[in-house]
Amino acid sequence: MHGRTADPGRPDETFFGPFRAMLRARLTPPAEGAQWTGIATAAAAALLRSGAVDAVLAVAPDPADRWRPLPVIVTDPAGLARCRGMRMGFAPLLALLAPARAAGYRRLAVLGIPCQVHALRALEADLGLERLYVIGTPCSDNTTTANFHRFLALLDPRPAAVSYLEFRTDYRVELRYDDGRPARTIPFLRLPLAELPADFFPMTCRTCVDYTNRLADLTVGYMGGDGDQWLLVRNDRGQEIVDRIAPQLLVGSPGQGGRRRAAVAGFLANTARAAGGLPVRRMPGWARPIAAFLQPRIGPRGLEFARARVEMKAVETVLHLRRAFPRRMRWMVPAHIWRLVAPYGLAPAAGEATPPPAGPDGTAERGGGARSLDAGAPRG
Repeated sequence: MHGRTADPGRPDETFFGPFRAMLRARLTPPAEGAQWTGIATAAAAALLRSGAVDAVLAVAPDPADRWRPLPVIVTDPAGLARCRGMRMGFAPLLALLAPARAAGYRRLAVLGIPCQVHALRALEADLGLERLYVIGTPCSDNTTTANFHRFLALLDPRPAAVSYLEFRTDYRVELRYDDGRPARTIPFLRLPLAELPADFFPMTCRTCVDYTNRLADLTVGYMGGDGDQWLLVRNDRGQEIVDRIAPQLLVGSPGQGGRRRAAVAGFLANTARAAGGLPVRRMPGWARPIAAFLQPRIGPRGLEFARARVEMKAVETVLHLRRAFPRRMRWMVPAHIWRLVAPYGLAPAAGEATPPPAGPDGTAERGGGARSLDAGAPRG
């Protein structure tokens, strides 16, 4: 697939997986209705227009609920426009593989989140495809569409009018409306997260080890974009995808600022309390406006923000698996996760890590743990 595993000589590959190039980018002009600027759907449309693929598997809004994802097979480039934007809920995207093959489509592009892409790569060798392009997006903890509606109701007195929601890199959530109200933002620290039920996010999301879609050909996200989009070109096929929309892209190098250590350490402390059944410590009301002012100014930004989020997910994985499924840890925690949490005092206890495989001379290789998501998937 990528032709190699993560290179320890390139530290960011431990965080984000193998990549050939990492870019800050925006589509010009931005696509109407896009969550950011529309790079992912524009790239998929370009593959269709060029004849590189026969169809694209993606998700569109359910006609009965704009937030519920509806898996669709798209064969007209113009049809990708309705797949723009964020959906919240569980979507059986790969169930479309069978009808796509039955329709005679042998060259496919798939727009998916990490868990979908991981399953796709496991199936890839048996699909009989002539060509497969995988455009992945980093995941943010998912939940049911019904749960998401409850969250919207905590944020706004008229949740049915909310047409857009985004967790931005400036530590604010942006809401837009279709009832004429102007957009507004809410600082992360003022979000009513403590009012959500304990099972709002499923355990599978709280123990995700592939936040940045390491198995995609091209990852299109926002975490390292610092206000723009963030591209991880992972292999030749990912570069081909980017090349097809290059005239529409304004690109640069990702920036970074601030320090993540304190933010991740604080997250670890709160997660440890939650995993142990203790109430999460809430910041005093008087301190929240001060922290909300300081956070985007001195907190991690750009790539440092992305590294912080990946470390937080790694911490969350270890702590929740230890509480809920301790016997599964040696199979569910890859070696790169242990490397990410080591600076915060987390290390595998006896039986929590798979022994490293033996090297050619019979001695153990370095960097043991469950099989990394960089390696072992069928080549595309």
